[in-house]
Amino acid sequence: MTLTRRRFVRVAGLGLAALSTGACAAPRSRTGGRKPNIVYVNIDDMGWTDLGFMGSRYYETPHIDRLASEGMVFTHAYAPAANCAPSRACCLSGQYTPRHGVYTVGSSERGSAKHRKLIPTENSTVLPDEKVTIAEVLRTGGYVTCHAGKWHLGADPKTQGFDVNIGGYEAGHPRSYFSPYKNPNLTDGPKGEHLADRLTDEVMGFVEANKDKPFFLHFAPYSVHTPLQAKVDVIAKYKGKPPTNRHKNAVYAAMVETLDTNIGRLMGKLDELKLRDNTFVLFCSDNGGVYKISKQWPLRAGKGSYYEGGIREPMIVRWPGKVTPGAKCETPVCGIDFYPTFLDVAGLEKPAGYLLDGVSLMPVLTGNSKLSERPLFWHFPIYLQGGNAETQDVLFRTRPGSAVLLGNWKLIEYFEDGGSLELYNLKDDPSEKSNRARKEPRKVAELHSLLKKWRARVEAPVPDQANPRYDAQAEKAAIAKARV
Repeated sequence: MTLTRRRFVRVAGLGLAALSTGACAAPRSRTGGRKPNIVYVNIDDMGWTDLGFMGSRYYETPHIDRLASEGMVFTHAYAPAANCAPSRACCLSGQYTPRHGVYTVGSSERGSAKHRKLIPTENSTVLPDEKVTIAEVLRTGGYVTCHAGKWHLGADPKTQGFDVNIGGYEAGHPRSYFSPYKNPNLTDGPKGEHLADRLTDEVMGFVEANKDKPFFLHFAPYSVHTPLQAKVDVIAKYKGKPPTNRHKNAVYAAMVETLDTNIGRLMGKLDELKLRDNTFVLFCSDNGGVYKISKQWPLRAGKGSYYEGGIREPMIVRWPGKVTPGAKCETPVCGIDFYPTFLDVAGLEKPAGYLLDGVSLMPVLTGNSKLSERPLFWHFPIYLQGGNAETQDVLFRTRPGSAVLLGNWKLIEYFEDGGSLELYNLKDDPSEKSNRARKEPRKVAELHSLLKKWRARVEAPVPDQANPRYDAQAEKAAIAKARV
């Protein structure tokens, strides 16, 4: 398939009713039947432990738990980045961060200049036009495409393959979860209307209008990103419920429950329209949970960190008749695998000459075979402030570096001071408490070689220029103060 963005006819402003009309027959799959619908639910900042089926005893998520029981749960699913914009850029482009240049949110020079030893790589806040999104390929293949909720990769997802945009723009979080929303791509509802309810109403309308043709729905509700705002009655429920050692924020819990209710509504709409059996549903988060709000123990740290709490995420795939209900996959998978998987679901080929870094998950989803062991990579040549007791240090959630995961072993390389290495055996030490780099020199050499060869292959920039504004004494004092 040869595909460029210039080949698309833009449909800005085209309403749902107009999209649902037309004389064309629904595209057929390779086997002759109608192509499956694809629903990609990408939650914002939901941690690995933040759902009932993942072990939470505080948050109540019966609808998502049901979805998990009806499909396959991935216990070792990884976000391709530890915060939202780069993770979403990877999933939608099918490529690791060095290929598109989105490494963080906003500037890469986060935190005090006095505490940064290196000049970080410049960051891009927009997914480059030359990247061919999965929405573009699916639309060329006969799918009606809809984005709803958080976009965060440019001004309008309709410039990157989506026919319909419901509430997506540059912002990484809503100005308010209650109407008025102050969102340029979402009209305000009645005062007090909740954003999760409204977005779900809109996507159910899209599904209803396009029930007779294959559709791709990228549902990315702003929930459960800050600001922490929830319905008063649901907050009251959790204030009266005993907290646990890792989950205790009643407002966040109420946001999780409202999100869960709306996922149930969307799944109910698929049932009502008799679309369940021909709809592939992938549910996941874009990165780990926010450490100060919801702990991911036994996983270390949270959003923004490249320890497990920052990159491991909940993930479910449901596809009736194809995926065995109640199945579980413990093989590591990553968001870069979604693009090739969606292509397989749709029976489409990747664009000619376009590089994809992931692999299709279809073999494991259908039970035909296992995924071969392969390394997964992360590259973050940037600074991200807001450290805590479980991050590399108390000043930064991450400093410039890279990471590789192979089997049970994970190596993190930080670039400051000429490079420092951390090695963890995740099977024996999922909390990443014991750095085994000195005890396992052969494993370090093996993984470090893989990491350096990968960086060369993808032309990953490695910052090595000293920051003239760095002040070692100021950094030392700030660390001491933060620990008090």
